Amino acid sequence: MASYIRINPADNVAVALKDLHAGEHASFNGAEVVLAQDIPAGHKFTLTPLGEGDDVVKYGFPIGHVTRPAGKGCLVDHSCIKTNLSGLLEYCYEPKLVDIPAANPRTFKGFRRADGQVGIRNQVWIIPTVGCVNGVADAIAARLREEKSGAMGSVDSIVSFPHNYGCSQLGDDHENTRRILADMVHHPNAGGVLIVSLGCENNQLGPFMELVGKVDSGRVMTIKVQEVEGDEVEVGLEMARRIFDVCCKDERTEVPVSELKVGLKCGGSDGLSGITANPLLGVFSDWIVAQGGTTVLTEVPEMFGAETILMNRCQDKATFDKTVSLINDFKSYFMKNDQPVYENPSPGNKAGGISTLEEKSLGCTQKCGRSIVRDVLAYGDRLSTKGLNLLSAPGNDLVASTALAACGCQIVLFTTGRGTPFGSFVPTMKISTNSTLAARKPGWIDFNAGVLAEDEPMQITSERFTEYVLAVAEGRQVNNETHGIREISIFKSGVTL
Repeated sequence: MASYIRINPADNVAVALKDLHAGEHASFNGAEVVLAQDIPAGHKFTLTPLGEGDDVVKYGFPIGHVTRPAGKGCLVDHSCIKTNLSGLLEYCYEPKLVDIPAANPRTFKGFRRADGQVGIRNQVWIIPTVGCVNGVADAIAARLREEKSGAMGSVDSIVSFPHNYGCSQLGDDHENTRRILADMVHHPNAGGVLIVSLGCENNQLGPFMELVGKVDSGRVMTIKVQEVEGDEVEVGLEMARRIFDVCCKDERTEVPVSELKVGLKCGGSDGLSGITANPLLGVFSDWIVAQGGTTVLTEVPEMFGAETILMNRCQDKATFDKTVSLINDFKSYFMKNDQPVYENPSPGNKAGGISTLEEKSLGCTQKCGRSIVRDVLAYGDRLSTKGLNLLSAPGNDLVASTALAACGCQIVLFTTGRGTPFGSFVPTMKISTNSTLAARKPGWIDFNAGVLAEDEPMQITSERFTEYVLAVAEGRQVNNETHGIREISIFKSGVTL
């Protein structure tokens, strides 16, 4: 097993794949480096002496500059490196497009919906229009689960999705809430939906259903609890029973992998994220695209510093212009709120070996492989173009994962070096960057990409990973589902009344 890696021949730092100690030797192209101090796993050490202000190069790109001299074999971390990034930038389209050849078509068994979409789950969802009725929605779901325990048929689960919004919101916040909830109503993982409203909220049921548009009345029902005579839970429960009975008749059928829409997300990243788990997702993303399917990359603030790589992979100038707006609009959002654009990485990232936003972004964007960017989505938009898409959303794990699911992704693939138990409203698969985390948290981690740092070839790991994802698409539960952890979080930026 290798102890360290130089990711790109242009790099002037290497990354420790395990804890290294002062005095140990590392060899690169015949040149010896003696470590001047201990180097924790995931952290960087210098291959050449660096003077104050010199760039640190990793992944073949500068990731910042050192703020004090660093001798050969020294640790380079957040204490001695500073970002090179600042403010809004001008961009030029310099396309570097790589066509991913078509792959031998694969299939899986999913639920074909009347609107043509394909779900990988068949669930009954209870969605409140406003936080005031969260308790009612939860009670309906709990009562129906109790009734149907042991007799679920083809229904995978019955879930309510409480949230804090739907009233006392203005402008974009109000529209964000409406759009995300409307997106959920149309999600193919839901065989049926009961929408629970109060009656006096800003998110009025009538206009909300106009936004939702055409639905199957046997699968989507609504209740306004202020207008119910008697017990609103009992009335809602009867509606939910009827929805459940319809969903019970659904069956999985063979469908092409081209129907898969996969969200790509990372959180609690460490210095191995860009070496193991994120490149694994990149290989998988390219495979899905080669199958004619769809992948979505989000976390716009974690594109800063690597955005030109994505821009130059845009299919045309119009898509490039949309990507420029995606980046600069998010920077403007930071600046409008008097916040530093590059206030990243997080404390957990730093502890894991990530020192600057450029370093984080260059690792983060590897999740989307080499495919051409086909479209760019605003927050709350639903997918309309196959292939690789970019989506506007922040880096926050639950907000971004909710946005990925809302745009139509049936599953979110989530890489992590620190670990987290959370789950969005679709299966949220955790892929660890290191084997230590996978061993410590088997109730969180679904797949261990840490073996890539232990000399397992990418081809073998990616083949195992592909088969695992397809098994999940056919019904195998991931940890967040097993533990009943399913949540939503909606982006908020304005005033609460």
